[in-house]
Amino acid sequence: MMDVIMTDRIRSLKEKMLSEPRFASIEQALIITNTYKKNENKPRIIQRALALKAALEQMQIKVEKEELVVGNRTAGVRYGVVSPESGSTWVDKEFETLPTRPQDRFQVREEDIRTFREEIKPYWEGKSLEDVLRQRYGSEIDDISMVVKINQKDHAQGHICPNCEEWLQKGPAVLEHEAAAGLEQAQGDRKDFYESVRIVMEGSRHFMVRYHDLIREMAEQESDSNIRESLRKVAANCKNISERPAETFHEAVQLLWFLFVILQMESNASSFSPGRMDRYLYPYYKKDKEEGRLDDQQALEIIEALWLKFNQIVYMRNSNGAKYFAGFPIGFNIAIGGQDAEGNDFSNEISFLCLKAQEHLGLPQPNLSVRLHPGTKDALLKEAIHVVSKGSGMPQFFNDAAVIPALQELGMEEADARNYAVVGCVELSTQGNNLGWSDAAMFNMNKALELTLTGGKCLLSGRQIAENHGDLTTYRDFDELEASFRKYLDTYLDKMVLACEQVEKAHIDLLPSPFLSSVIDNCMKNGVDVTNGGAKYNFSGIQVIQVANLADSLAAIKQLVYEEKKITPRELLDALTHNFEGYEVIRSMLLNKVPKYGNDVDWVDQMGVKWVSYFRKRLSEYKNYRGGKYHTGLYTVSAHVPMGENVGASADGRKSQDPLADGGMSPVYGRDVNGPTAVLKSVSKLDKLLTSNGGLLNMKFLPEFFRTQSGIDKFARMLRTFVELEIPHVQFNVVRKEDLIAAKKNPEAYRGLTVRVAGYTAYFVELADKLQDEIIARTSYADI
Repeated sequence: MMDVIMTDRIRSLKEKMLSEPRFASIEQALIITNTYKKNENKPRIIQRALALKAALEQMQIKVEKEELVVGNRTAGVRYGVVSPESGSTWVDKEFETLPTRPQDRFQVREEDIRTFREEIKPYWEGKSLEDVLRQRYGSEIDDISMVVKINQKDHAQGHICPNCEEWLQKGPAVLEHEAAAGLEQAQGDRKDFYESVRIVMEGSRHFMVRYHDLIREMAEQESDSNIRESLRKVAANCKNISERPAETFHEAVQLLWFLFVILQMESNASSFSPGRMDRYLYPYYKKDKEEGRLDDQQALEIIEALWLKFNQIVYMRNSNGAKYFAGFPIGFNIAIGGQDAEGNDFSNEISFLCLKAQEHLGLPQPNLSVRLHPGTKDALLKEAIHVVSKGSGMPQFFNDAAVIPALQELGMEEADARNYAVVGCVELSTQGNNLGWSDAAMFNMNKALELTLTGGKCLLSGRQIAENHGDLTTYRDFDELEASFRKYLDTYLDKMVLACEQVEKAHIDLLPSPFLSSVIDNCMKNGVDVTNGGAKYNFSGIQVIQVANLADSLAAIKQLVYEEKKITPRELLDALTHNFEGYEVIRSMLLNKVPKYGNDVDWVDQMGVKWVSYFRKRLSEYKNYRGGKYHTGLYTVSAHVPMGENVGASADGRKSQDPLADGGMSPVYGRDVNGPTAVLKSVSKLDKLLTSNGGLLNMKFLPEFFRTQSGIDKFARMLRTFVELEIPHVQFNVVRKEDLIAAKKNPEAYRGLTVRVAGYTAYFVELADKLQDEIIARTSYADI
């Protein structure tokens, strides 16, 4: 396995991909619009299906002659796609600035701008998801936005792991046949559902055949016999899987990629994830090797060809989103390792090939995850550490000992929990049977604490944005302050759930997803769309932001104001109101005289544990609109920066609008002074049940640490301890602070430098200044 190399073919394809200019594309938006115009009287699910079928049959397609895996949702790679069904108001406002904005630039064509404004925008005004939500519940969502960020308001459903195994075993032809059979027996809405699936499967078959036809033409014109033979094989793969299930490893990888291309064409959403690729691809790999059709070098080349494809689909965000989520993280998450159905250690040759692909390519996608458990073999662990040491920010690590019990407590069957996958960044899901809605909302507990201290006033604007339950000067003791804090949490929890219900209703009404439904268990069986509760499991995940700042703030108030009385309530409130200007001594005391979360100081750590536990308990009292449970996560993607901009100066000594702690379980950058082991011990106090929706711990090590066998062995022991402590997740940046500073000053010289931002990897030089500064400020460890 160690003898495999990255081939010239893969190296050439990578260079082509990264050098190709990016454009904003309205091609599919125009096809969708024209289809809706022709079918205005049909049910929405049929309109959606016909629009997808039309795009599959009409979109321009392109293939590079060296490609082993083909397909994309646009002819060009890394194009930004406009999605009128979901919402494109921001596109109209920002079209002209896309080529010049600071982050995530896209070229634009003048004729596309005209077509968008003359033909697409007028038709969708008042009809898109974002428009309808604004009409139905916009003011209520705006009213809570400083505390609660409601997500998925302007794009269709993503954040899901389809049943890839069944897709490979059936393909579009079998699913089309099953839909036709269901249609014969169905009535009412179920009839529309099966008809919509039949339509999209027919379009999917045609899409694959179009690639076959194009590649055959290319082959006939190719003079190089080796390339000609390769093209013919790729063309045959496309034709075969349009007619029957995959039979070979190469066919399986090609069919897998078509699945994700079509999911993106249907929904233009983030975080569709392949899940446990080493599990469901292994039978094809094993059969081909046994029959002499495949060796490891060939298998790696096919996997690396797939890795490149994962980097060719990006998510075009508005300028504000691009500022904080730069680097096009779209969330194709692949999980390797872990356990089998009986709880035994699971890994195989594909697990190692995936790690080798990441080592060779070092690209931001896919988001590679390794599942660890007490029985993980040293070979997989050491190989994963070797790849981490290369500095791409991957793989990240998940802990079966924490995750599986948390998912079972949530109500998942043991077999499903053991077969968990990872979605997007760090969201936890089962494979192929769960609409987890893992990005439903983010709840800013630090803003709720701010309102507790000010009597409901926003420190940034001075406006009264919530009820007055008292302020820092009126509470007689710390218990009264906490009682007031509880009231603000309860109020915003109630409002958040009502807003989430409205978002779910709008998705059901406007964005049913027949293609996605066909690869989620129970939807086809029952004839119910996935957005309408058709999946086996129907959860909603809420991210709690941000435990470290909350614990540090409450600890400072408790110790310095109420116990030691070194700062009066009025002094602290005035200091916060003035952003510590003229109150530098008080800020110094808050920063330096009180222990901080992340240093294994139990009473401080328990401040965070207490309130996240309370939040989870209250949240569990609700059911979502699909009848499923709400549950909690502790991760931020990159939202700790914009959500920090919503919070004034805080009692932990943080200045107004500075970023909150990164990750979700991580300490505030620079405050973890007792080393990585103390960080792990602090984080372990957050019960694993608090992160059934995912948790995120960031750590940063110096590259020198990995240059000796002793360093690698220490790192392996630390990861074994991570498993023993039942922490759900950890990820690593391996980079010098000096290199990051140099990259910020001279970005052209560091174009290839990738870093782990939060739950994703991105090119450091493409990040916004605040995010770069926050990453630079994170503590770097030279030893354990």
